[in-house]
Amino acid sequence: MALEIEPTERPNHRKDYDIDDNDDVSPIEEVRLTVSNEDDPSLPVWTFRMWFLGLLSCVLLSFLNTFFQYRTEPLVISMISVQVATLPIGRFMANALPTTKFRIPGFGDREFSLNPGPFNTKEHVLISIFANAGSGFGNGAAYAISIVDIIRAFYHRKISFLASWILVITTQASTFVLGYGWAGILRKYVVDPAHMWWPTSLVQVSLFRALHDKDNSRMSRGKFFLIALICSFSWYVIPGYLFPTLSTISWVCWAFPKSLKAQQIGSGMRGLGLGAFSLDWSVIASYLGSPLISPFFAIVNIAVGYILLLYVLIPVAYWGVNMYDAKNFPIFSSHLFTAEGQNYNVSAIVNKKFALDLPTYEQQGRIHLSLFFALSYGIGFAAIISTLTHVALFNGRDIYAQFRASYSGKEDIHTRLMRKYKDIPNWWFYVMLAVSLILSLALCIFMKDEIQMPWWGLIFAAGLALIFTLPVSVITATTNQTPGLNIITEYIMGVILPGRPIANVCFKTYGYISMSQAVSFLNDFKLGHYMKIPPRSMFIVQTLSDSLVFNFLFAVPQKFIGTMIAGTVNLGVAWWLLNTVENICQDELLPPNSPWQCPGDRVFFDASVIWGLVGPKRIFGSLGNYPALNWFFLGGAVGPLLVWLMQKAFPKKKWISLINLPVLLGATAVMPPATSVNFNCWIVVGTIFNYYIFRYRKAWWQRYNYVLSAALDAGLAFMGVLLYFSLTMEDISLTWWGADGERCELATCPTAKGIVVDGCPVF
Repeated sequence: MALEIEPTERPNHRKDYDIDDNDDVSPIEEVRLTVSNEDDPSLPVWTFRMWFLGLLSCVLLSFLNTFFQYRTEPLVISMISVQVATLPIGRFMANALPTTKFRIPGFGDREFSLNPGPFNTKEHVLISIFANAGSGFGNGAAYAISIVDIIRAFYHRKISFLASWILVITTQASTFVLGYGWAGILRKYVVDPAHMWWPTSLVQVSLFRALHDKDNSRMSRGKFFLIALICSFSWYVIPGYLFPTLSTISWVCWAFPKSLKAQQIGSGMRGLGLGAFSLDWSVIASYLGSPLISPFFAIVNIAVGYILLLYVLIPVAYWGVNMYDAKNFPIFSSHLFTAEGQNYNVSAIVNKKFALDLPTYEQQGRIHLSLFFALSYGIGFAAIISTLTHVALFNGRDIYAQFRASYSGKEDIHTRLMRKYKDIPNWWFYVMLAVSLILSLALCIFMKDEIQMPWWGLIFAAGLALIFTLPVSVITATTNQTPGLNIITEYIMGVILPGRPIANVCFKTYGYISMSQAVSFLNDFKLGHYMKIPPRSMFIVQTLSDSLVFNFLFAVPQKFIGTMIAGTVNLGVAWWLLNTVENICQDELLPPNSPWQCPGDRVFFDASVIWGLVGPKRIFGSLGNYPALNWFFLGGAVGPLLVWLMQKAFPKKKWISLINLPVLLGATAVMPPATSVNFNCWIVVGTIFNYYIFRYRKAWWQRYNYVLSAALDAGLAFMGVLLYFSLTMEDISLTWWGADGERCELATCPTAKGIVVDGCPVF
């Protein structure tokens, strides 16, 4: 059916153009090089093709992303794969479906058709938005799946499928709608302004143009994409199956196979990763995303933060001063330890009510962290506070000006083109927020024994999300890096309600994930802004694809599908794997090259123990080993102020304005589960493409950079799926030297005298 709902700053350091003199260009060079300044409002968007392919894509990506989140190098199959796969299907449907027009009773004289014309870009964009919901908006499976994982695979407790299903569906729906409400309210501040340019959206725009624009050159973008896709698809069979060692080449370990210190320094998976690199795109793009997308100044900030932590702070603290008895434990690990360097028996300190068994805890002793894990928390404290200070100082004036001029301010070309379409009334978002809060409060009241969180915890979590969504969105829109809110939510709930691990992770889900959802929605809004998609069409597709509440609001039967199907598929796949894969997520019981080590769930579990079960008072407070790390909060608050004062004192030093402390401090926020080899490769590849090629081969960069990024992702995703279902499921594997992992077994050993750990030398 072709039902059509009526479609409805300031310069920064990128100042090749003055938008005050020329409103027909964007002030951001990457946007000028990528986004078209033209629009065709007559293109149909509500087509049968869009509905069919969009819903199918949502279901498939829900299944696949849940499946791959358990991998040692998690693979998120994003909307890019759907963009590629649905193009030929959409064009086939445009040629095969009948063009006959018909009327539907109740719709008056309006005519409908299964085939209103050629498959167009706008319906392709909406299909991709559907798919994005299936991929968890680029984050993989529903966040609540990790709650089920840690209960069963780490705490070794029972939870019924029904209770798990209710938990996943309700939290997914509630956080979705909360996030969508925040996003709708903040659109005018982080979508409409030209300087909020959202680098990730440019990849999608570039790919859509490559697939749809007419290009008669010898090497069109479409042809380049196809060649790069085939190459990526073909290559991944080597590191993905035939020669897995290529995924992490830690040559220092090979050169010094009996040296513990050399392996600590050289291991890309369990150490500092000096010289470690990878020939596997899944390793390069894991955790940090594609390095071809991030602007170079953000890459520099991440590189500086990474180098200072890994190659300055950690060596001095570990070998120099033995901070926190660091030598009793591995130098890099996300596990929890006793004072003697043994793995901490968490199951022993959990009582029958799923709370802390204090006598057993006191008998077993305090929890100890590896040096890297401990310092990463301290730096995380600084990063989240610096986000508020940085945005207030460096973007506060622009945000305030946008607030004052939101209805009469100066607009760039893309915002003016979007004025042709009806906007989304703000009251729609307010109603969604209200209904979402009611649903969430009902969950806290009627399932209080399962989730352990009181009703006021939900209100508190929603308030935190609202406070942080704007500054985090500004950072993401300008740097392509998203500071996490997870640490602050964990800390606060751990102080208020210690000893309740499930309450802590549920509080984090409502506080952190609703903010994360809001940032993802704002990114989608910017994509629609660039592609000139009617805002109300974006609203309907986004809410339909993932919102249970929207079903109640607008009473359209299909709107029940999104959350129900995505959440049910997510849980069904997780339940299947938890019951069929032996020792899943137990890395100490799995072989070194096992793909089922679940690094993300391991960190999620550790966080539930640190912040929820034991509580921050017994880790970072007066009863713990790491109270000094709380000073990082003060450092995060003061740091951006010092940079701002330097900029005011030395206005001619342009490089000072490029210092972004939230990005610099948050550079290693994903470590662990990310490792040094991920960062090494990401920094090098990002520098090559976004400095050297961008500076010296700008025409090539403009034409092919984002297309190449999309092709590498898509080829990897297709081959990853094919390898699993054709070989891994049939237990067909290779056994030889190249399949034995990185061969840095000693990197996980302690170096203190008298510490005895199986498989490690004793000093």
